[in-house]
Amino acid sequence: MRNLTGTSRRAWVGVWIVLCAVGIAATAGLNAASAPDPHPEEPVSAECAEYIADVETQLAKARREGTDDDGVLAFSRSKAGAEDCSDELLEHFGADR
Repeated sequence: MRNLTGTSRRAWVGVWIVLCAVGIAATAGLNAASAPDPHPEEPVSAECAEYIADVETQLAKARREGTDDDGVLAFSRSKAGAEDCSDELLEHFGADR
C-alpha cells in the first residue's frame, strides 16, 4: 500500500469537506423547494362569518336531535342580494376532505 504524504492527506480531507458541504447545501435546497407554500388566511366578511356560525349552530342542533344520520343537511338563504359565501363555506367545512 502506498504511504500518503502530508500534502496528499490534506488534499483528501479537503475533497471530503467540499463534498460534505455540497451535499448539505443540496439537501437544504431540495427541502426548501419541496416545502408547501403557506396560504395566508384571507379575512372572511362579517356576513359570511355570521352565516358560517349559523350553519354550525344548525349542524350542532341536528346532531343533538339525531337527524343527521345520512350526513346531509340542506341550507338556504332567504335574503335577496346576499353576499355569495360558497367559497368561504367550502374552505371552512371542506378543509378536512
